[in-house]
Amino acid sequence: MSKVLKRSLAIAAAAAMTAVQCGAAGLFTSAAGEKSVAATSFPYVIEGENLTGADTWTAIYQNEMPGYSGEGFWYLTASPASFEVTVPEDGMYSIVVHGAQILNEEGRQQAFEVNGVKYTTIADYSREWKDYNFGVVRLRKGANTIKFISEYGYMAVDYVTVSNAVFPDLSNATGETCDPDATAEAKSLMKYLNSVYGEYILSGQQEIYGGGHSISTSIRYDAQNDVCVDEEGNTYEIDRDSKDKDEQGNTFYWHCTGPDGQVYTYSTQNHNYGYNDYETECRYLKELTGHYPAIRGFDFNCHNPGFAWEDGVADRMISWAKDKNGICTASWHVTVPKDMSEFEVDKDGNITKISNDWQAYTYATQTDFVTANVMVEGTKEYYFFKEAVKLLAGEIGKLQDAGVPLIFRPFHEAEGNPSNTTDPIDGSGAWFWWSKEGAKVYNELWKYLYKTLTEEYGLHNIIWEQNLYAWSPASASWYTGDDWVDIVGFDKYNTEYNRHDGKTSGPNEDAESGIFWSLVDYVDNNKMVSMPENSTIPSMENMLTENAMWLYFCTWYDETSTPKFISGEDYQNADTVKAVFQSEKCITLDELPADLYKSSGSDEPSTVVYGDANCDGLIQMADAVLIMQVLSNGDRFAENGTDKTHITAKGMKNADCHIPGSGLTPNDALAVQTYLLKKNDLPLNK
Repeated sequence: MSKVLKRSLAIAAAAAMTAVQCGAAGLFTSAAGEKSVAATSFPYVIEGENLTGADTWTAIYQNEMPGYSGEGFWYLTASPASFEVTVPEDGMYSIVVHGAQILNEEGRQQAFEVNGVKYTTIADYSREWKDYNFGVVRLRKGANTIKFISEYGYMAVDYVTVSNAVFPDLSNATGETCDPDATAEAKSLMKYLNSVYGEYILSGQQEIYGGGHSISTSIRYDAQNDVCVDEEGNTYEIDRDSKDKDEQGNTFYWHCTGPDGQVYTYSTQNHNYGYNDYETECRYLKELTGHYPAIRGFDFNCHNPGFAWEDGVADRMISWAKDKNGICTASWHVTVPKDMSEFEVDKDGNITKISNDWQAYTYATQTDFVTANVMVEGTKEYYFFKEAVKLLAGEIGKLQDAGVPLIFRPFHEAEGNPSNTTDPIDGSGAWFWWSKEGAKVYNELWKYLYKTLTEEYGLHNIIWEQNLYAWSPASASWYTGDDWVDIVGFDKYNTEYNRHDGKTSGPNEDAESGIFWSLVDYVDNNKMVSMPENSTIPSMENMLTENAMWLYFCTWYDETSTPKFISGEDYQNADTVKAVFQSEKCITLDELPADLYKSSGSDEPSTVVYGDANCDGLIQMADAVLIMQVLSNGDRFAENGTDKTHITAKGMKNADCHIPGSGLTPNDALAVQTYLLKKNDLPLNK
């Protein structure tokens, strides 16, 4: 049985069950598992002074702290204290400390361990007892030890509460683009992403960029005969639009094509043609799992002032979207001069001096390039960046002209390492030039790029994605805001450390639930949360157990030698990769809807679109679920229902898709399900 059919049948069964359960009770239920007689009853509350290893305090260094419960409280200083809870199954639990922190007014980091795995949080200053949220943690089946350690310490603990974790409803995240003038294709893609978010994860893979996976050939350009030819005398079709001249004034062409369609690129260093095997990672996944990823990652690194070269990235993106029906995402490793004295402009902003040596540029912080000057007209940084954006816009413009939307992730990984200063957003932990001057300048830069691309260049095929970290609550300061961002993402790079699944060796398949839900909180659950870069792919078991269904993952590419992020044993367990790609919860290239980019993006289609009960422009299993909810619980989900997701008048017309005009029946939900199985057509959707 095919993966698509198995998933569809599973979803159909789940949809019917969901409708009945939601209709009858308004929530999901599950059969109770076998529980140990020693299982802890939650919420569980333990007094601080009753922790193992704790002593009893009633004052802190002569500072009275009235209002505590029990006999007193415990003050964490040099010695740890712990307690145990027992749970029937692996699951997620929240830990809240009722305490006080009177030592550091700027806040103080606290550390604790769950079964030996360390977590950290920041306790802000308070001379009154208050609740400190220590986060959501994974507890394993059986006994679990929770220990507050003295790594930083100096916090009063009145009592600790452990509860079953309660998670926000991810369906609240918007499916609308922040750009009100987004293209129809961008709006359609955004709506599709939103329709699967929280229930499924889209598979992704980054291709190598620049000169990676290079393969040299004997093909050369014979200027005398104006032909590209190899040592065996075979000729290749020249791309006449790629004509250029080298530093000596000699004409050459950047590209030629072989009879098999392989495109070759000219090397100005070796004066021959070669190609980059950009298919390496995707081909590996197809051979291993039987599937290509739904999302392919690209980069505009080759299009930089000074050493720009044509690597064909826009053409590959267009082919992935138009020929393969895949989704494109791209980062932008834009580089700047290491030494700004190597770049000069005249009074009109025309470039008069620029290095052609790629080694003279960097995207790291080791540069005297002043980031804030990008927004100051007349500065050298302003004119350099202006040229960089011009090159970028040219590539994105090719996509827009071809009707291809893009998940664009510029200025990635801004915060970098957590700062060691009292100002956690000053940029001292930054890895890249775009964030080295702190969160304020970084956010101004993001807005400047957004406005330049949308207003000056008229590019509206972009879904804007911004990287965030979750070192502390201050990490949220790097978020530019709902009006400027569509998706937020975390880049997961870890190997053996900080594991939560109980394993102590092998690739770290952790779902990073704590970070996922921190990011959800940072954006008030208004935006979808993704994993746009990763080393090890989280296991599906961990994602489901930890309730962290990222919008998508996108494994970084294999280096020519090491590291090999997708095919290497240090980063991936091949069986886990296969299991994820073959899971019914993971969407692969062959499972993307055929009309992925064809929706108008309109909230209220002008004509009946049979099957589209929720009027999101797509026909999905969610439509069958809504139909069943309307039938089973009309008070909540019918046209005038109390639930915010109730069907609309337009949706009622769309939902009547079995025999139009006969009214809503279970056969309409069944018609949607069989349509998704490609067993039947729906009226006006042939």
